[in-house]
Amino acid sequence: MTRRLAQVAKKVGVSEATVSRVLNGRPGVSEATRQSVLTALDVLGYERPTQLRGERSRLVGLVIPELQNPIFPAFAEVMGGALAQRGLTPVLCTQTKGGAAEADYVDLLLQQQVSGVVFAGGLFAESNAQHGHYHRLAERRIPVVLINAAVEGIDFPCVACDDTVAVEQAWRHLSSLGHRRIGLALGPRDHEPSRRKLQAARALARAAGTSLPDEFVERSIFSLEGGQAAATRLLARGVTGIVCASDPLALGAVRAARRRGLRVPQDLSVVGYDDSSFMTCTEPPLSTVRQPIEAMGRAAVDLLVAAIQGAQSHPGELLFEPELVVRGSTAQAPADLVHASP
Repeated sequence: MTRRLAQVAKKVGVSEATVSRVLNGRPGVSEATRQSVLTALDVLGYERPTQLRGERSRLVGLVIPELQNPIFPAFAEVMGGALAQRGLTPVLCTQTKGGAAEADYVDLLLQQQVSGVVFAGGLFAESNAQHGHYHRLAERRIPVVLINAAVEGIDFPCVACDDTVAVEQAWRHLSSLGHRRIGLALGPRDHEPSRRKLQAARALARAAGTSLPDEFVERSIFSLEGGQAAATRLLARGVTGIVCASDPLALGAVRAARRRGLRVPQDLSVVGYDDSSFMTCTEPPLSTVRQPIEAMGRAAVDLLVAAIQGAQSHPGELLFEPELVVRGSTAQAPADLVHASP
């Protein structure tokens, strides 16, 4: 107890006696000093006294990895509206290249005494990334909900779109069009949703009595440029259809085909994932697997609010069904390749 008083007092710049008065609810301390002491407790990882645990702010952190992929602003918009309806104020934390890291945002949110945090994509989906900041949140009992992947070893509730069903829908669509040389453009090896998509594709190939060659699987960062690079390599190996792990990857694949003088969908069919904004406005309009953003975002807020109110956290993942949306980027396989096999 003495060590805790000393650390908090040093952090705030007040006496140990002042810290003691705050912790015991005694008068004689300004509100500003009181709030500083409580914030220092959170930042240093100490449990608040029972009588002070309900005094977190009405703020909720929404941490998203980027704004370039329209799926993340869409999630933020849905969740921000749902939080506002519950009387909570969203604090949007967006990572930018060379800007604040995810762990820095967690420190900031702890200083703001947030009631909870939602991560819509981030380092938790990468098994090889640093996860210390998630453990800090768990240790301080801050309610957290994750979207589309879980953190190994921490029982945060998770809302996810079913990656297995998503790949099944895209793969079977291309197969029904006569495609036999189907490639995958995925995220990094340690990206959990991409890993699940690959497992699903391999299972589909086995069920069809074939296999998915390693050379038909390419990995990249989630960007248009990454999709173009991955698709360029796949096209060199003779694929006629590509299933992509995001819409930006799919748009990159379309660009790669055009750079090679190929037509989409006549020479190459492309399926994206997310059905983010403006996919109806691309040329051609993108066939993609739609994530139910509205339902997932509202479910994430429901889980978070329940945890804030003290309810038992939801175990495991809450899986949502995706929906294949067929547009103009997929068509029958080229006639001379319909009967080819990998």
